[in-house]
Amino acid sequence: MAQPRVQMPSSSAGLTRYFDDYKSRISFKPGHVIILAVVIAILVILLNVYGRSLLGF
Repeated sequence: MAQPRVQMPSSSAGLTRYFDDYKSRISFKPGHVIILAVVIAILVILLNVYGRSLLGF
């Protein structure tokens, strides 16, 4: 027969907080990240449309 499992106490259940200990010198506002993503998306679209003629392919 199978032996009964040993139940160990769950100390904090694997949840740890690292952000309280470390603060980065570089921080971005959420609005800046969204604007950067939109600018990169527009750049990719423009390169797909006009990139062949600009780069000579």
